Amino acid sequence: MDDLSAKKKKQSNFNLLLLLSVFVVATCGLIYELVAGTLASYLLGDSVTQFSMIIGVYLFSMGIGSFLSKFFTKNLLGWFIQIEILVGLIGGCSAAILFLCFNEVESFRILLFGLVSVTGILVGLEIPLLMSILKDEYEFRDLMSKVFSFDYVGALFASIVFPLLLVPKLGLIRTAFFFGILNTVVAIWVSLSLGEKQKWIKLLRASAMLVLLILVIGFVYSEKLTRYAEGNTYPNKIIFAQSTPYQRIILTHEKDDFRLYLNGNLQFSSRDEYRYHEALVHPAIQSSPGAKSVLILGGGDGLAAREVCYYNQIDSITLVDLDGEMTQLFQTNPQLTELNHSSFSDPRMTVINDDAFVWLKKNPGKFDVIIVDFPDPSNYSLGKLYSTSFYEELIQHISEKGHCVIQSTSPLYARQSYWCIENTCRTAGFATLPYHAYVPSFGEWGYILMGKEPPLLPFIDPLPSMKFMNSTTWQQMQFFPMDMSEVPTEVNRLNNQMLVHYFEKEWSRYE
Repeated sequence: MDDLSAKKKKQSNFNLLLLLSVFVVATCGLIYELVAGTLASYLLGDSVTQFSMIIGVYLFSMGIGSFLSKFFTKNLLGWFIQIEILVGLIGGCSAAILFLCFNEVESFRILLFGLVSVTGILVGLEIPLLMSILKDEYEFRDLMSKVFSFDYVGALFASIVFPLLLVPKLGLIRTAFFFGILNTVVAIWVSLSLGEKQKWIKLLRASAMLVLLILVIGFVYSEKLTRYAEGNTYPNKIIFAQSTPYQRIILTHEKDDFRLYLNGNLQFSSRDEYRYHEALVHPAIQSSPGAKSVLILGGGDGLAAREVCYYNQIDSITLVDLDGEMTQLFQTNPQLTELNHSSFSDPRMTVINDDAFVWLKKNPGKFDVIIVDFPDPSNYSLGKLYSTSFYEELIQHISEKGHCVIQSTSPLYARQSYWCIENTCRTAGFATLPYHAYVPSFGEWGYILMGKEPPLLPFIDPLPSMKFMNSTTWQQMQFFPMDMSEVPTEVNRLNNQMLVHYFEKEWSRYE
């Protein structure tokens, strides 16, 4: 009787082990999907399209795996262990493979969706196999309840820890290796509980230990792998790399050139950023005589704030940028504070880390000058900051004689996108003055100066700090050649996000 009780207890513990493995399987499976989607959005842009495609292919592949599970009728535990080992190896190494191959493989999307498909098929096999293994231990209704409860809880856990903990603390490559290790540990754990009865168990354990060793080495050296992969992606030497909850920050340096990249997109080159920032800041301030208060939305590098700080008449500067780690970097790094002239240390400066749209709704104050320096509208989360809803909120925060300026992508390379922004601003109630400047690192770049009344700025009064702008250049900046002149566009609204479609279509020609 004691032997029977011990046997039942052992079987019960083994059943619990398999149910716990459902939680691990679900967590790991979703993490691989999120890693692939995030990595694709970093490397290929347009996060909505990339995530949509990744999720669709992954779920379809899981369906294929579930269908194929009906052909597995013998040695189910052995197959489950083998699949766990394969999922751990392929899923765990997927981010490193994709990063390393981005610049080496011509058909990168084939590799990307190939890895997603294989991982999805293997993950799709796991749950049906576990249910087949446990079908004699539980009633069908009880089995379904237990398995899917563990499955959904694992998915929830993955979706919470991925953006809040894993990406900012581990990064994509290390995260993938870590969950590959978890998959492999499950395989080893299950195999150890089987004892030595099966002939194939020793071979599977040896395979699992080899894969575990590969994944641990990958995890330990993942930072070097990341640096090597990014070193092949960026033309200059990387001196800083960090993943925050919002973006991947890369700083490169070559001779006298510092460059900032966010999610792979160039934000500035220290050789010519003064052209961009002088064109962004000075027309707005000089078109608002007597301006005392300035609001900067975005601009977490402090370079627009640097230009504002040259005006002694300004009493207060409020900078709202989403990413606290970005503003902290440009407040503390000596090379970067030299570039922005320690603008964050100016006593008139207040730095707020918040979503600009949300912050505007919460704060009813008005400003004499508002400088909008957001990244380009390459995805829907950024596209909302170029919508009628945002500009209608923005106009409520401009003083009667004040002005606002918006960086508005290139009127040459993204002509429809530029004039869509201008059209959207007019629809929201602004009187607009479009202009552009040549910035060597970017080419022709567009801005829109606007206010409640038509902006009137006949000349620019150059400050001693200015190296680019004067009255002559200002007049030239307002002239648009035929290939940049206005074209009809739709208005960018939250419910259509036409600007993102224009932007993706136009810039994809230059990839």
